[in-house]
Amino acid sequence: MSEKIVFMGTPDFAVESLKQLIENGENVVGVITSPDRPAGRGQQLRESAVKQFAVLHKIPLLQPEKLKAEEFITALREINADLFVVVAFRMLPEIVWAMPAKGTINLHGSLLPKYRGAAPINWAVINGDKETGATTFFIEKKIDTGKIIDNVKILIGEEDSAGTIHDKLMVAGATLLTKTVRQIFNGTAKAKDQADLLSESELKYAPKIFKPDCKINWDDTTRNIYNKIRGLSPYPAAWTALQPTEGKIKSLKIFQTKPIIDGINHVGDIAVKEEGLCFGTKDGWLKIEELQLEGKKRMPIEQFIQGFKFDTFSLVIH
Repeated sequence: MSEKIVFMGTPDFAVESLKQLIENGENVVGVITSPDRPAGRGQQLRESAVKQFAVLHKIPLLQPEKLKAEEFITALREINADLFVVVAFRMLPEIVWAMPAKGTINLHGSLLPKYRGAAPINWAVINGDKETGATTFFIEKKIDTGKIIDNVKILIGEEDSAGTIHDKLMVAGATLLTKTVRQIFNGTAKAKDQADLLSESELKYAPKIFKPDCKINWDDTTRNIYNKIRGLSPYPAAWTALQPTEGKIKSLKIFQTKPIIDGINHVGDIAVKEEGLCFGTKDGWLKIEELQLEGKKRMPIEQFIQGFKFDTFSLVIH
């Protein structure tokens, strides 16, 4: 009988890894995912993407509220898996990750040790990196610091967003993960200490991103703002504020732009130019291509321009 795997994950990003493990003939005997949560305007209970996949493929499923709960730990022990595989899940307590004989591995969306943390894909794009990747590693006590098994690299193109990189890494990372699982089971996996790869001064981090972090400062370079917008698109989305001559400030999410660098300071300016709607920066303009005004649906710029009176609004710079 082939070695047994328990898979832990929640969103779409994790589904591709679970799918590839099964397609490669791995013996996934259980899936752990988050409990169903209320979502949307109707607050209907929503199942995670991983749960939907597991149910469809008739894989035994656990949805613990608390990962240290006695009944959950007992159920995990009864499964008696050889390896736990984690992709986009919660932080595990030691009583869980130390359980299987062959350890617990995680797939992380960066080239560790760079971009440890909750939002590695976003920060790589925000920082203007030209390359990123995914890493498999053994989970240890400190988050994202365990011994590295393998990685895969991908290029970040000039027009890539966090969304496009997410989709590329979802597939490339899943392929890497299935390769890593085989290496562990056939005894060829070689783990390296992260401390041997980069010094502390070379590290970049990927902390969780909150709404204030997403606000655009127009008194910055076109390039920096452009990278921030694409690094936050489609979620959680960069935003700015528009101040009307009368009434309440409106927030505006921006999903897609094109940089126009002319070396001139246009900070605070709004212009409907031949190129389209442009917001001024420290050294040029950003042509706005897709946005969402507070209280409205996300829309292409052509539709927005038709119904918006720009002469009654000014751009909030910071």
